[in-house]
Amino acid sequence: MERVQFNFDTVLQRLLQEVYDLLAALPMLGVALLVLWVTWMVGSWLSRRTVLDRVSQRNPFLRDLTRTTVRWIVTLLGLLIALEILDATALVGALLGTAGVLGIALGFAFKETLENYLAGILMSLRQPFSPRDHVVIDGNEGIVIALTSRATILMTPDGNHLRLPNALVFRSVMLNYTRNPNRRFEFDVGIGVNEDLVLAQQIGIRVLLALDGVLDNPPPRAFIAALGDSNVQVRYYGWVDQRTHDFLMLKSEAIRQVKSALEQAGLDLPEPIYRVQITERAPAVEAMAAHPKAKPKAPLTAETVDTGVNTELQVQLEHDERALDAQNLLDPEAPKE
Repeated sequence: MERVQFNFDTVLQRLLQEVYDLLAALPMLGVALLVLWVTWMVGSWLSRRTVLDRVSQRNPFLRDLTRTTVRWIVTLLGLLIALEILDATALVGALLGTAGVLGIALGFAFKETLENYLAGILMSLRQPFSPRDHVVIDGNEGIVIALTSRATILMTPDGNHLRLPNALVFRSVMLNYTRNPNRRFEFDVGIGVNEDLVLAQQIGIRVLLALDGVLDNPPPRAFIAALGDSNVQVRYYGWVDQRTHDFLMLKSEAIRQVKSALEQAGLDLPEPIYRVQITERAPAVEAMAAHPKAKPKAPLTAETVDTGVNTELQVQLEHDERALDAQNLLDPEAPKE
């Protein structure tokens, strides 16, 4: 078999030729790099113009996105010019093809992340809620702390921290209790079947009109809701301004005072009748018998019931807003959806 011999002279000449070509192209490469640097500086200068701030409408997330987009568009134009100077425009097609395939792969790999990111952009433009709004999103109730690029942060009524993905928030049904400060409460009272139902309605309406916190416009109302087994259900409702009074406390006080007024008027509030058979004394009964002086505490009077705005979560909300490690995309002064 013949031996295979390598001609190192040919290899050396080829390497020298490549080195010579590279040295000859150094001036053009320097010009191309200079063009790329100039376009990067121009893009950075344009991204800091105040006109972009007016376009973003005080939205910090959209402002940063607009600045980054302008900077990279100008830089990509400079890259095309640099490739044209180096007579390497054929690389553009290869780069675009590679970027397309890579973009599809990344799109499938980070589908949920991109959905949350895009939903954050859209919600920062639409502003469906403001900070401190009381909302219910997909069955999750809480007070809005912030909107970040990936999640909406709520504080639940029991003080827990709740993070909802922006994609879930964007496509879910949302109930905002704060957008309209006036909120209606309602409750039912069972009246005896032989009682004057019109009188029961009038008494309840008078009590609600006299109760501090219940609005006169729209006025309180009452109507017969249903026939029960041993009573007639009369439904009362009134309106409360949530900016000045706590919704739940005012509803609680309205129920208490309406019940008391109906009883004082001599109206029957029947209770369901059950047959109870006692076969053994319960431990609680024996304990009460052993301590006959033990009595339940007297209920609060009307003067001691506070129906003002509930501020229990105020300190926790302020702490979470200060400790937020991401940029809040909500602007209280921005146009609302």
